[in-house]
Amino acid sequence: MKFPCRLDKFVSHLAELPRSKARAAIKRQAATVNGEVVTAFDFQVKQQDEIMFEGEQLVFLGKRYYMLNKPVGYVCANSDELHRTVFDLLDEPNMADFHVAGRLDIDTTGLVIITNDGDWSHKITSPKNNKFKTYLVETQEPITNESLEQLRVGVQLHNEKDLTRPAKAERLANFGLRLSICEGKYHQVKRMLAAVDNKVVELHREQIAGIKLDENLASGEYRQLTATEVVLQSGT
Repeated sequence: MKFPCRLDKFVSHLAELPRSKARAAIKRQAATVNGEVVTAFDFQVKQQDEIMFEGEQLVFLGKRYYMLNKPVGYVCANSDELHRTVFDLLDEPNMADFHVAGRLDIDTTGLVIITNDGDWSHKITSPKNNKFKTYLVETQEPITNESLEQLRVGVQLHNEKDLTRPAKAERLANFGLRLSICEGKYHQVKRMLAAVDNKVVELHREQIAGIKLDENLASGEYRQLTATEVVLQSGT
């Protein structure tokens, strides 16, 4: 939300009401700005204004950033008719403008970042900015030296014109590796392993750019990012 902002938009957002209901309430003198009743829908409010609506103060909380340890079975969407979403795991007010920075598949676990700062999330997820996302991958077949080298150089994905960008690939066990990529193609990690004649059995994301999943967060838990972590948008 940008300021100055229309009163009806502010009330609609903070009170989580349709714009039409917010306007009806404003018309019947339910809103005050700095102690004065305002009935004009397009009245411009500033972030420092004290805005009361139906007897309660509405406070814009500004830009917020959360990290979540996503469990299996949740989709990275604001709403879904068939599945639970990651937003069902957050108990926070005024989430209408939030989005997921770096989506994960329903069967993939690990780090998800949820924010209402679109410019910031673009910086840490856009392939143009060369920010790596790091995954722990359990595979069906053993990890060979040849497959590691292919992943590091780039592989040809099905129905893709160009090779994937060079990845960072480290074997952790016979059937496990740590893989870091700076792209975000559909099902990319799974397709990359398929391109080297293997299959992903389990997939877990542990890092986005310079932000690592807090090891103290159990599956399904979340916390706000620290100021330092927000600044780490410039990390790799």
